[in-house]
Amino acid sequence: MLRRLHAEQPESFEFTPANLEWADGQITKYPQGREQSAVIPLLWRAQEQEGWLTKPAIEYVGDKLGMPYIRVLEVATFYFMFQLQPVGSVAHIQVCGTLSCMICGAEDLIAVCKDKIAPNAHELSADGKFSWEEVECLGACSNAPMAQIGKDYFEDLTAENFGKLIDDMAAGQVPLPGPQNGRYAAEPLSGLTSLTDHEAGRPAYNASAQLAHDLGDTIKRIDGSEVPILTPWVVKGGKASAAKKTPPKPAPVQKSAVQQAAAAKKAAKAVDAPKAAAAPKSAAAPKADAAVSEGKKPRTMSAPRKAGADDLKMLKGVGPKLEQTLNALGFYHFDQVAKWTADEIAWVDDNLKFKGRIERDGWVEQAKILAQGGQTEFSKRAKY
Repeated sequence: MLRRLHAEQPESFEFTPANLEWADGQITKYPQGREQSAVIPLLWRAQEQEGWLTKPAIEYVGDKLGMPYIRVLEVATFYFMFQLQPVGSVAHIQVCGTLSCMICGAEDLIAVCKDKIAPNAHELSADGKFSWEEVECLGACSNAPMAQIGKDYFEDLTAENFGKLIDDMAAGQVPLPGPQNGRYAAEPLSGLTSLTDHEAGRPAYNASAQLAHDLGDTIKRIDGSEVPILTPWVVKGGKASAAKKTPPKPAPVQKSAVQQAAAAKKAAKAVDAPKAAAAPKSAAAPKADAAVSEGKKPRTMSAPRKAGADDLKMLKGVGPKLEQTLNALGFYHFDQVAKWTADEIAWVDDNLKFKGRIERDGWVEQAKILAQGGQTEFSKRAKY
């Protein structure tokens, strides 16, 4: 199937402040030089924000990851999870049409889509609220037929209850995902034949449906309070609209002790800066370190010990390039990392250019175990 960008495109795209913070966090999951590996999650979040994946969004992600636009476009056009045209402002419905679902009534669900939404796949309904498509197997064969709406599965569907779901969503109601025939999860229709003692004390719904119920979110991935979704993207006539709502300001993020210490020192430097500017300059000012940073520089080494450097890649979050950077800074052994104080972590953090990674991945705690000859869960896996 030939997949092209939609003929009508908005003028620009940028992540909301909350989405931008999320995207920056995703990029730090990958080693230095491999940041482009974050292309799929960033494209997916862009689609969640706008409802579909626009050309400006593809270019925005390319700029953020330092990728040629054509490389990002290759990803966007290869994966059918990315919608390259405007979708319904309320829901885009993906009906599974593969074997199990087809045998159990998927064609009846598609007939409902054609009747209630539009005659053709990827065509917007008259009010712009819905669109639909048939997709390949979504892996819920025991609960066939089913459809995916947003992030959620709606299973054990019939033409009747599926039509009611669409009507409820059109009326602004929030349907509950999961089995629609009273089944808890994927047990036999006749009920459990084993592990029946597990029924006592379990939540009202299975894990996925319970989470959606607790969040009150079953149509869009995010309802706007956590990460805004700028909808609707269609106006009367089914044409794309570039009108955007002003996203709410993200909630303030609680800073760690290390971040608070670094911020305090930065503020102190700002106060002292005018004094330093007014002071007479000496003819021979001391030479600053090549790497200037917040915090206190830890004790470093010019070379590893005679026995050789430790394999710092045994620390979660340290790849080959990051290990080279640590070595260049003068860190070769686990016991060096194990002794870092909060101020020293702030210094290393700043010089690595990966804010928060040391604390987030727990390098110091891991290093203490590894320095004593022990193993962490990560180091056990990393050896093989």
